[in-house]
Amino acid sequence: MTERGRGNVARERDTLAIGPSAVRWTGDALEIDIEERDKRLGIPWQRAVRGTIRVIPEALNPVGFALDPQGKHHWHCLAPRARIEVDMLEPDLSWTGRAYLDSNFGSESLEEGFDVWHWSRAHLKEGAVVCYEGRRSDGSHFASALRFDCYGLPQQVELPLTAPLPNTAWQMERRTRGDRGHASVIRTWEDSPFYARSTLASRLFGEQVVAVQESLDLRRFASPVVQFMLPYRMPRAAG
Repeated sequence: MTERGRGNVARERDTLAIGPSAVRWTGDALEIDIEERDKRLGIPWQRAVRGTIRVIPEALNPVGFALDPQGKHHWHCLAPRARIEVDMLEPDLSWTGRAYLDSNFGSESLEEGFDVWHWSRAHLKEGAVVCYEGRRSDGSHFASALRFDCYGLPQQVELPLTAPLPNTAWQMERRTRGDRGHASVIRTWEDSPFYARSTLASRLFGEQVVAVQESLDLRRFASPVVQFMLPYRMPRAAG
């Protein structure tokens, strides 16, 4: 999405608008109206990106978690299991599938609090599982595995073994968890100097799963070189 100034952002109890795009909670679904233009390296023009996305939770979790002892950073897995309906006008695409919804929030920027983190989630036959680990900026480590039941209620469980993954083309380190410490990359969806998102084949708690995994390097993100490059990849609007 386009980066915009605070004058182009409006927030109410059930709605968040960023420029012409908006997110609203209807009571049974999160509806996202997208009115954007993309920006691609090497392409001098921008394409229109318009459409609507509906995320329908199958289970809601009321519990959030602090990611640091001071409570400056919080993570809330709002819907560990959900369905998604995507109806795009430009480009002309539509599909339905499985989804997940979470939120990070805090009193300082992520790069102030963390150096790196690795996260993954997978739907199980009943419920879902999320593995979260990383290194804070003070050098301390954190790691946890949460298993959500069919009602969305979380229970902390023993972490599966570390499953190393191959680095990305940008040499981003990736890591996940899996039974017997094994997982494999099905596809890398996003590969940037500081962030990677992938689909994995893995086995968790005795079930064969397809997991979504992300790795984020905030030291790379904060570097002057990456900060200089960002506007060439993500559009920015004045104001």
